[in-house]
Amino acid sequence: MKPGKELLFCALGGSGEIGMNVNLYGCDGKWLMVDLGMTFGMNEYPGVELVFADLDFIEERRKDLLGVVLTHAHEDHIGAVPYFAKELGVPLYATPFTAKLVAEKLAEAGILGDIELNVIDHLDRFDLGPFGIRYVPLAHSIAEGNALVIDTPYGRIFHTGDWKLDEEPLVGVPATAGELTAIGDSGILALVCDSTNVFNSAASGSEAGVRDGLMEEVRRHHGKRVLVTTFASNVARLQTLGEVAKATNRRLCVAGRSLDRIIRTAKSCGYLQDLPPVVDFETAMNLPRGEVLILATGGQGEPRAALARVTDDTHPIALEAGDVVLFSSRQIPGNEIAIGRIQNRLAARDITIVTDRQSHIHVSGHPGKPELEAVYGWLRPEILVPVHGEVRHMREQARFGRSCGIPKAVVQQNGDLVRLAPGKPGKISEVRAGRLILDGDLITAADGEAQVMRRRLAQNGLVIVVLDGKGRAHVEAVGLPLDEDMDDFVSEAREDVAAALAKLKGGQRHDREVVSEAARLAARRAAQRWSGKKPQVRVILPEY
Repeated sequence: MKPGKELLFCALGGSGEIGMNVNLYGCDGKWLMVDLGMTFGMNEYPGVELVFADLDFIEERRKDLLGVVLTHAHEDHIGAVPYFAKELGVPLYATPFTAKLVAEKLAEAGILGDIELNVIDHLDRFDLGPFGIRYVPLAHSIAEGNALVIDTPYGRIFHTGDWKLDEEPLVGVPATAGELTAIGDSGILALVCDSTNVFNSAASGSEAGVRDGLMEEVRRHHGKRVLVTTFASNVARLQTLGEVAKATNRRLCVAGRSLDRIIRTAKSCGYLQDLPPVVDFETAMNLPRGEVLILATGGQGEPRAALARVTDDTHPIALEAGDVVLFSSRQIPGNEIAIGRIQNRLAARDITIVTDRQSHIHVSGHPGKPELEAVYGWLRPEILVPVHGEVRHMREQARFGRSCGIPKAVVQQNGDLVRLAPGKPGKISEVRAGRLILDGDLITAADGEAQVMRRRLAQNGLVIVVLDGKGRAHVEAVGLPLDEDMDDFVSEAREDVAAALAKLKGGQRHDREVVSEAARLAARRAAQRWSGKKPQVRVILPEY
């Protein structure tokens, strides 16, 4: 499938889900990729931490792929780069802060020298084949969040990336209402827009307001050791916490490698220049309790992050009854149980917990309806294409956009090939889209046999039957809820297998498949009779 004299859009990730953003634009025989992100594994993928979009469609057409343009440095937009950039074999484009974080990832993967990474340190247009691209800075919960203006022979796209409106973002200078209106005056064919917070009737709020809230909250806990956990990538929040530390006469201590990396990268790009000097853990612990402010990773309940280690006493930082932990972050869906586990450990120690439900210490980086409506009015697109959301988010944004006067809206999902121009916009075909997982050191299909079997094992356990060729069986069980009855079950299962094999006649006794199936069924029936479970059964016939 090669784009003709037309403008196509296709999401391979991020449409129908929040995370794992990969978007394609097709025009005059060429493709352009915007973002290459990943998401984190949930319980649906046992033993898996990272999940990627299946790029098979574009990998088969890589000779027509011109490059990957990255909007910002959140993992759901750049996290897959070190795993697929070499295979795609095309240049990457990013602004300085994003580029430095991407370069670190490529260096860690040992492929930095193999990848062309172009740093775009200006807001001027650059051209890739039939695409003219220009970064437009927008506020977000990370430094250098950007939209893209993409010019094509068939119309102009405004691809928002992740964004919000914030008149006091503290870090960066986002485009103004006037500048966005001027872009709209030039004509926007399609607005491809973040849907994350479309159900929020209020605006997202300003980082300046969070600064005031954090200042008030830390001052309120005079004489207490205060730990703040937030998203490491939120450079504006890190700057705020440095200001809070200064204003409350506290020394700043940082716990978490991702925080160290972001601070180092931000400083190298000219941010956080006024961040106060950081003290080490030993110094922090020797300071009077009311004279230290600890900034730590782990607000999403990550088991290996600093906060989790503090709560289980495996970190040099220690908290005691009466100390305070501020969660300057939101709960990412799926992390509720892990976060609750951490908070319960803190509560058990009589440590005060403050979240954004109790105090104004966090705002979202995504737009609510008032912000969406404002941008619709400034840009005045002909077509709205919601992305970056579950189906319910995208449907709601399409409905809301039409109610605000946008003439057309296209609701698509991963794998839908949409023609934006010429003619009536809409889905014209479907392409392969799915999920890949990083399982150990291997990238495999998310619906592969290994994952299917792992779920079955987790649900029902495993029975292993070893036959010796003389009608005798050795039986072992793993994961059956028998405990005290295990020996009796094994004895009975062994007898059942022997009896099943004894019933075989003639040539059946020498047919490995027939013998194996008879033993498997006998062992499984015994397990079900004893436990109510239907375990996986593996039969081994060494010398049969």
